[in-house]
Amino acid sequence: MADARWLWLHGGMPLSFTLNDAARSAANRSRPRRVLVTGAAGNIGSYYAEHAPAHHTRRLMVRPGDDDADRLARYGEVVEADLDDRSRLVELCRGMDTVVHLAADPSPKAEWDSLLPANIVGTYNVMSAAKEAGVKRVIYASSIHAVSGYPVDVQVKTTEPVNPGDLYGVTKCFGEALGRYYAEQEGMSVIALRIGAFQPLAIAANTKNAGLLDAFVSRRDLNQLLVRCVDNDTLQFAVFHGLSNNRYKRLDLSDARALVGYEPQDDLAAENPQFKNTALTGEPLTHQGTG
Repeated sequence: MADARWLWLHGGMPLSFTLNDAARSAANRSRPRRVLVTGAAGNIGSYYAEHAPAHHTRRLMVRPGDDDADRLARYGEVVEADLDDRSRLVELCRGMDTVVHLAADPSPKAEWDSLLPANIVGTYNVMSAAKEAGVKRVIYASSIHAVSGYPVDVQVKTTEPVNPGDLYGVTKCFGEALGRYYAEQEGMSVIALRIGAFQPLAIAANTKNAGLLDAFVSRRDLNQLLVRCVDNDTLQFAVFHGLSNNRYKRLDLSDARALVGYEPQDDLAAENPQFKNTALTGEPLTHQGTG
């Protein structure tokens, strides 16, 4: 079903996902999941920690000495580790079903000396540790910056080649490629999420930044996508786009809708008085599709 639907959506283009042999069922989707979250003190990780469903048992990884450890303790087991300590990462991965890898240098303006240890070496350490520990799936926090080199009037599909607009985006392309290697050559399932501008919905009412119109993803929408990826049992590898249901979408959402049932609820333009009455006529941004 998923194969046929995807081919219909993309007209026979090469696939950006592969399936495993697991049967889809309500029982599988709601079974207990043991989830390790790296970067759990960050914006995305802390929101997931607080709002994850009851069947997700959370192990929340923070850096040694992180002041947020006490705050997170109410949501799960808090553990400390650095991304360069691979042996510690193996230890923390043991017994986990899924690793949600969020820890990274998150700045699009970061220099290579900062990106290399966190986003390249650290990503390798996490994925290789997960494989060694027998983890079934890694969900990798990629970014819209992996394809931000495309012109702004192009709505990017997951089947199109990566096209980073900065070195930060280059490191996210590396993580996607490494994830595909581990999924298709090493047998560990990996889903990469290209995350847009992750913001609270309240920012929509105040922002005057039209650049957010096509890249915004609300906290509840991204968390929904993250949970659906944790609960899915059918995917071996996939790249999904993490945006809200914006009137303008820089990234196509068709595959996430079809393959994991993603149903984003929010639209920045609808929440912002400056934009909510704007017709979809090509101003200020247009794309080849509506995702």
